[in-house]
Amino acid sequence: MLRSDRSRENQSKEGLIPRPLGRSWLVCYNGDMSDHISKSHNKTLLLYHLVFPAKYRRKVFSEKVENTLRDVCIGIGERYEIGFVEIGLEEDHVHFLVQGVPAMPVSRIVTIIKSITAREIFRHHPEAKKILWGSALWTSGYYANTVVQYASEETIRKYVKSQGRTYKKLYEKQLNFDF
Repeated sequence: MLRSDRSRENQSKEGLIPRPLGRSWLVCYNGDMSDHISKSHNKTLLLYHLVFPAKYRRKVFSEKVENTLRDVCIGIGERYEIGFVEIGLEEDHVHFLVQGVPAMPVSRIVTIIKSITAREIFRHHPEAKKILWGSALWTSGYYANTVVQYASEETIRKYVKSQGRTYKKLYEKQLNFDF
């Protein structure tokens, strides 16, 4: 389970506290969202926005399936170093705001979430598999983006420049966004 310095001292028996927010669920660790994760030699705050569309963009997320999805994600957070900060639903896709650790790449986080949620939803809700014509729950693709909590790209550039007496730019690449 992910724990920060603060939450380690205050860890309750319940662990995660789900809070309904319309069709979104806010899932946090003892009320602390996106805390730094401290390990023996590093301290990190890695947040990712992930979007998983349902296969064929079918509308499979009924209220019962939503509850199962939330409960399964809470279980994933307890077993893996993946912190679910927020889960938001639309009829045909799900948004996750998750916190990870440096040793776990985004592709591994995606694989863990997709495989376990699909297996458990199909186990508890066979009707969802019928809606998807017996196919997979998720499309093979996904959307992933890093989330900046403290600073924009420009703020970080200024910070890096101000760290030494002389600043020598070794490399700069313009980010290209395909929208």
